[in-house]
Amino acid sequence: MSSMKTVNEIRRAPAPHWVGDGFPVRTVFAAHSGEAAAISPFLMLDYAGPHDFPPSEDGRPRGVDEHPHRGFETVTIVYQGEIEHRDSSGNSGKIGPGDVQWMTAASGVVHEEKHGTAFTQRGGTLEMIQLWVNLPAREKMSKPRYQEILSAAIPNVPLAGDAGSVRVIAGAFDNHRGPATTVTPMDVWDIRMCRGGSASFQLPNGANAIVLPLVGRAVVNGSDVNQHECAMLGRDGETLEINATDADATILLLSGQPIDEPVVAQGPFVMNTADEIRQAIQDYRGGRMGSLAAKA
Repeated sequence: MSSMKTVNEIRRAPAPHWVGDGFPVRTVFAAHSGEAAAISPFLMLDYAGPHDFPPSEDGRPRGVDEHPHRGFETVTIVYQGEIEHRDSSGNSGKIGPGDVQWMTAASGVVHEEKHGTAFTQRGGTLEMIQLWVNLPAREKMSKPRYQEILSAAIPNVPLAGDAGSVRVIAGAFDNHRGPATTVTPMDVWDIRMCRGGSASFQLPNGANAIVLPLVGRAVVNGSDVNQHECAMLGRDGETLEINATDADATILLLSGQPIDEPVVAQGPFVMNTADEIRQAIQDYRGGRMGSLAAKA
């Protein structure tokens, strides 16, 4: 018989802050010193919006200018709005509602993230998350990779009893596998639950799990979790019960096999040692992570 995962902590909703001029975010969790093991393989999650932007007066897209990453992956899920990306590996793309961008920075990329051209011109509501996923030491200096996953490619699996549905971005649910290729085993599920809906999920024993209601609130293994809070669940056990008690809910569920290695982070770099961080800074400053060509 499977056992319930234990809710170790309810992380309270943080105050918002701005990243660049295009992303008003709440940092829901981050791998600060001493707690990396409790959320591994995940490092950080920023939830942006919902925020209404007027049309740009000068036509300039809002967002974050050129910046580097090394040693991990960024996963961007758009709920509302439009984001355009380009990087020093030659990748570029646009993602809108329901789409996902999975960028494996690995040995290093320089990129920018901006509101899409059409969104900049017309304005509108932006809502998205960006998740940072750690890489094991053996992969931190591998070649960067990029996955653009459009909504149509993501399985949308109904829950039993008309409780809602699960968009399987990564991992597998009910024999449906998500399109994202991951370096280590993990599940990234975008769950929509109907008011009063209840569902049971089976996760691997030994995996960390995080449940974040983006819209509405939920009861997670008996614990109340309000909107923009998150439940941090321990490694032991396999069963997760989620109930949407009083309204429809949009819930992000993350689970993954921990990477039990040292985490040393500084700004946009996440490595295993301080020496590797110093090398990353030198490589970026020396132009060895590349740069972005000027737009025509």
